[in-house]
Amino acid sequence: MESKPNSVTADIKQRIELFLSYWKWIVLCVVLAIALGFTYLRYTTYEYKATATIKIRDEKQANKLPSIEEINSEGLFSGGTDKIKDEIQIIKSRTLMANIIKMLNLNIRVFEQGKIKEKELYVNPPVSVSFFESDSVIHNTKANLYLKIKSDTEFILFKDDGKSFIDRDESEGKVYAFGDKIETSYGGIVVVPNVGSHAPRKGSNLKITITPVVKLVSHYQKSVSAFTEKGSSVVELELKETVAQKAVDFLDQLIIEYNNDVLHDKEEVVRVTSEFINKRLEQVQEELGEVESNAQQIQQQNNLTDLGSQTNLNLQAKKQLEQQISTTATNIQMISYLQEEMNDENKISDMLPANVGIGDSNTAQIIKSHNDLVAKRDKLLKTSTAKNPTVVQLNNQIDALKNNLESSLSSIKKTSELTLNNLNSESNRISGQLYAAPSKARKFRGIQRQQDIKESLYLYLLEKREESAIRLGMYQPSAKIVDSAYSSYKPVAPNKTITYLASFIFGLMIPLGLIYVSDLLDTKLYRKDDLVNILDIPYLGDIPKSPKKMKLVKKADYSPRAEAFRIVRSNVDFMLKGVSGRAKKLFVTSTKAQEGKSHTSTNLATSISYSNKSVLLIEMDIRVPKILDYLDIKEKPKKGLTDFLADNSVKPQDIVMKQKDNSFFDIIPSGTIPPNPSELLMSDRVEELFKHFEKKYDYIIADTSAVGLVSDTLLISKYADMFIYVVSADGVDKRQLVHVAKTLYDEKRLPNMTMLLNGVKHGKKGYGYGYGYGNNPNKKKKWYQFS
Repeated sequence: MESKPNSVTADIKQRIELFLSYWKWIVLCVVLAIALGFTYLRYTTYEYKATATIKIRDEKQANKLPSIEEINSEGLFSGGTDKIKDEIQIIKSRTLMANIIKMLNLNIRVFEQGKIKEKELYVNPPVSVSFFESDSVIHNTKANLYLKIKSDTEFILFKDDGKSFIDRDESEGKVYAFGDKIETSYGGIVVVPNVGSHAPRKGSNLKITITPVVKLVSHYQKSVSAFTEKGSSVVELELKETVAQKAVDFLDQLIIEYNNDVLHDKEEVVRVTSEFINKRLEQVQEELGEVESNAQQIQQQNNLTDLGSQTNLNLQAKKQLEQQISTTATNIQMISYLQEEMNDENKISDMLPANVGIGDSNTAQIIKSHNDLVAKRDKLLKTSTAKNPTVVQLNNQIDALKNNLESSLSSIKKTSELTLNNLNSESNRISGQLYAAPSKARKFRGIQRQQDIKESLYLYLLEKREESAIRLGMYQPSAKIVDSAYSSYKPVAPNKTITYLASFIFGLMIPLGLIYVSDLLDTKLYRKDDLVNILDIPYLGDIPKSPKKMKLVKKADYSPRAEAFRIVRSNVDFMLKGVSGRAKKLFVTSTKAQEGKSHTSTNLATSISYSNKSVLLIEMDIRVPKILDYLDIKEKPKKGLTDFLADNSVKPQDIVMKQKDNSFFDIIPSGTIPPNPSELLMSDRVEELFKHFEKKYDYIIADTSAVGLVSDTLLISKYADMFIYVVSADGVDKRQLVHVAKTLYDEKRLPNMTMLLNGVKHGKKGYGYGYGYGNNPNKKKKWYQFS
């Protein structure tokens, strides 16, 4: 005995069989989808990827070794992670992007128009455009130029009216010679052709697009990607473009512009320092000239020619003291200069001069921190506004450092002045011992001391200016190129494999989805399981669908339909084995018309008669009779069932028709279609009819009306031994069937009610198998088959 399959497995199998029944449509959809994928790949614009790798140098990190704890927790270069992120933002800043676009003229593109798609000609374009207007105007212009090359020296220029070249006629354009000045809304232009192998081809259609730089900046900001690992100073840049060489050129220029930007920031500090030193040199030089002039006048007025011996006698003890006074005075003077620089409101930059020699390490560190914050704020202002919270915070930090520096300078200056006063007091004390020296010599020495101080300051400033110049020459680019921009020149998008795979899946899922949804929404019956799952009514069998020209089964018939009726005949005999001594009365009905009850009645009666059992087929569907049509009886009988019911003088044997070729098969036609069929069927003569024939036949089969439409069948149901309720596969709604058949079965309105599924299709929601066993002796063999 075969076990019942698991319901889930059976459902999956049914789904698979359902899908396989539509395999031709599925294959067609897959082929069409792959064809669409091929067409898309044929005419789409491919994208190419270029990559470049740089290493961000960190001067602070190079001078500071991380602690063991930092290395263990975050890595060797973890301290620069935030700086690398900041540098990435600078790399993708709008300022750098705009500089690159202007440098490479990416806002002006040349396309060659084809019948379906256009191709950008970036490397050696056939034509170029020169503008008479300034770059500031062109960089904000949006326009398109449509050119058709007429010859080597002339071209046709069309208006920018939104039409493609296919929709344009040459008469709509204007002929120009290469080199002619063309007036446009954005100024005069000149179209210049390329030469050699890159010269424009005759008849080619060219489109020149001018795009505002601002719009391209936003595009490239989104397109350029930068990646870095945590704790690493190596940054990988990536760009996808429709032209591989354009992506390579863009990344190379991006690295150049970034290094130039960083060098510009460093040069700004040096420039501010140099300006400060030069300004002070001019002032000190002027003061030194005045001191030297005064010394010359005193020498000339007082005839002071040889002061060496006098000076050695009087100042030998004061030599070391004066050196201290000179150093202290220089420090005070430099502090004063720095204070004046800080308070100068006409400065272009907020940078402060660094390494000016103020002998306090804390002050130098404050100045360095101040300049670093100013540089960082200026970088942010390139891509942001003064209202940015980060910029506001940096301004507050800069002001705090400046206040701290002013306080520190004031404190250092007061300390230095106090020290200078003490040194002067000590000098005066020693000078008191020299009162014997001529007052003129003392006066000259005072002037000479001022001269020494000015000379020392002058030489010091010259030294610092030279150091600043040397430092400028030692600056290196911030980005070290690890790998220059590179492209494999193989398209990365769209991916052919992924596109074909997606097309295959799309072509497969669309029909499968439609079939699945259609099946979910389908309320029709197709197979035995569909019927028995909704109705708990005895199942008699199913009849496969057959061609319309094959209406009746034959005596020597090996078709699946004939075998199906033989199985139904056997099932009927089994269910009515208790009926003996009289005819077995089978009533055939359905929910509605066109479900095959007449077809079932006729073929079942024919099949039974071939087993040498006498059968009487009564056409009791007196509203729409079809039995005679199935039997192909063209001669209409004079009397039938309705005549017998309406006329008491008509005897039962008067309405019986004999089959010429089958002595076991008789028919009672419906007769004249009456105006009151229900009333006729309520007549007592119906019972008389059945009693008259039930001893003369082995089977009486009645083809009744559709029980879901009229009440005729219910009026005569009491005479039946069995009701065969025919259900049309793919012909009746499940909800209607449940509403009608289940009610009749539960209320026992139809005696011994059974279900028969008619018109079951092979595959396509039907059975995947057929009826039949053995060989058909009448079947003709194919030419290639042997005995």
